[in-house]
Formats: sequence, structure tokens, C-alpha cells
Amino acid sequence: MIGAGIGGLAAAAGLSQAGWEVTACERASSVEPVGAGLGLAPNGLRALDVIGAGDALRAHAVPQEMGLRRSDGRWLMRSTTGQLISDRFGDSVILLPRAALVDALAALLPDGVLRLATEVTAVEAGDGARPAARVATTGGDLDADLLVAADGIGSATRRTLFPDHPGLRYAGFTAWRLLVGPLAGRFPMGESWGRGTVFGVMPLSDGRVYCYAAAPAAPGAQAGDELAELRRRFGRWHQPIPELLAAGRPEGVLRNDVAELAAPLPSFHRGRVALLGDAAHPMTPNLGQGACQALEDAAVIARLAAGLDPGEVTGMLARYTAARLRRTTDVVRWSHRAGAMATWTSPAAVALRDTLAWLAGRLAPGAAVRGVAKVYDWQPPPVPVP
Repeated sequence: MIGAGIGGLAAAAGLSQAGWEVTACERASSVEPVGAGLGLAPNGLRALDVIGAGDALRAHAVPQEMGLRRSDGRWLMRSTTGQLISDRFGDSVILLPRAALVDALAALLPDGVLRLATEVTAVEAGDGARPAARVATTGGDLDADLLVAADGIGSATRRTLFPDHPGLRYAGFTAWRLLVGPLAGRFPMGESWGRGTVFGVMPLSDGRVYCYAAAPAAPGAQAGDELAELRRRFGRWHQPIPELLAAGRPEGVLRNDVAELAAPLPSFHRGRVALLGDAAHPMTPNLGQGACQALEDAAVIARLAAGLDPGEVTGMLARYTAARLRRTTDVVRWSHRAGAMATWTSPAAVALRDTLAWLAGRLAPGAAVRGVAKVYDWQPPPVPVP
């Protein structure tokens, strides 16, 4: 296993439970998460059920009223969509600190699985001449019947397996994330849209509020004081946005340019190596599916690998690609479209977008739930029959 982020931890836990001896190499000296908060949609919770972590994370659920507003505070949509989602899919969207998910996954790992401060420096995928995959690490070389690479959006393993692929492209906007609080009072969950700009508010069960924002920017641009930059861009928007930004801390703001693959990969495996999560299908954050799709990947690998003979790994990985490539390509495309619409800057396009959202909220309040069905309806592969 390369990488101990959300997808890597989930895959390590699932493979360990499936009877595999797992070593997970993580170059960082700890598994403290990078990121503020996230949403676990019903499909992500079903993936977590495969490794026995779903119920522990459902404990973070809080009743949510969801909404969409303009920057001046006018509601475009406002509904009990959370209850509609729960009724339709069996779970609502769970909002939680990223650390809560990382801790829950790490707790499932047997002792000795994690090798922290161990960087992978080279990968050999394994072929007819070399029946095992091999990884060179700063702690020595390792051979593996199955190697899962969850080494993130800048995946070196992806470049090794597919050197002719065009790689990443800038999605056209940058994103900020921060956790605020705990705060007194109740904050409605929702997004607010401006001209090319987005601000999201996600109240968590512990009283804190996860905030995120997006805006077009030149790639690589940095403001120095990113909290001041957020206040400059969003401080005149409707409440509670100024209140939340006033309560933020400069050191708590994360800023990252948003990138995605220029084209889908031809496969999610080569030899005995599988790509997982952002290493396989990085996407914009607009559908909140980055972590959920990584968890789906991990659940599929765990189910397909249960009871598998090492000689059958390459065939299993072909089934993994077949199960995941088309679906994640669709989710990447849908998320890209959502991001493009949310960051429109043309006044005419923004007016049309807002009018359509307002009409949908009044004439078809269930449309949002129907629209996410193709994402949330996913089911894990069945448990293998002995």
C-alpha cells in the first residue's frame, strides 16, 4: 500500500479484514489529516459499511436544512433536502471533520500495518518475468502480490504506470477551506453563489462549522494572509458568512488550486498495481465526492480480493478497472460541470443560472434528490461466496 490518506487507510483496513498481510507506507510522520471537513454521502457510507466503519461515522449526523442563496442572501432553494435524501437512499449526507474519518479508519488497522516516515521512491508493476510487484522505499525494498497506490493527486505511481498520459490540468479556480468554532447558535447548511464565486457553510455535530470557498484565480496565486483574502472577497456577503470569517484563524485556512485529469486513464491498474482515489480519478470538489469515490474504490478492492489466490491478482484488477473506470469517469464529468456552472462569471449566465435554480426550488423541489441518484445509488459488490 502506498499512502495512508482516506482511501489508503480504507483499503488497508479492508484488505486486512479480507485476510491479506498488509504493509502501508506513508511518507509523512503521522496520519494527521490535511483538510478541514467533508461530507459523507450515502454511497460513501455504504462503502464504509464494507469495512465496518459506517455506523461509527453515522453518529456524527445532525438534522440539516439545506439551501442555496445568492451572495446578497436571497434564497434560491431552501428545503428539507436532507430528509428527502435519507428517505430516498437510507442515509443523509453526514458532515464531519476529516480527522474523525481518518481516526475511524486508522483504528481498524492491525498493529504493524502502518509504516510512517517511509517514502516510496520507485515502483515495478510486476509482469511475466517478475511475478511480484516491487516497491523501493526509504526503509528498504518490498515485494507484493498486490500493490495499491493511493498516493494522491500528484501520484508518482500514476506517472510510472502511464508515462504517456497528459496528466493534470488546472480546473480554472482555487479553493479555500477552514474550520470555525465551536460557535453558539445554529447555522443553516448551504451554498451561496456570486459571480464566479462560491461560499459553503456546513455545521458539524461538535458545534464547529466547516466553511469552503472557491473563486477563479491564476494558477499558483497566493495571498499570503488567506483569511484576509477571504474577508476581502466574501466579507460583504450575507450573514453568517462575515460572522464566520470574523471567527476564523489565519493559520487554519487552507488554499489549493483545483486540478483534475486532462483525460481519463485507460485503466486503473497495470500488472499487480492498482490506482485508487485521487491517484486514479482526481476531480473537482463540487459534488463532494472525492473521499466517497476513494472509499468506493477501497470497498471494491476489498470485496474482490477476499479469498483470492495471489496468482489471480491480475484478473481481479481487471475486474476492479471494469467496476470503477466508467463510474468514476462519469462522476468526474458531472463534478466538472457543476464546478463550471457555479463559477460562471458572465452576468447573463449568472442571471440565467440563478433563475433556473429559483424555479426548480419552487416547481420541482425533489429535482435535486433525483439529480444525485446516479451518484448516491451505488452499491458495493456482493460478499464472495466461499
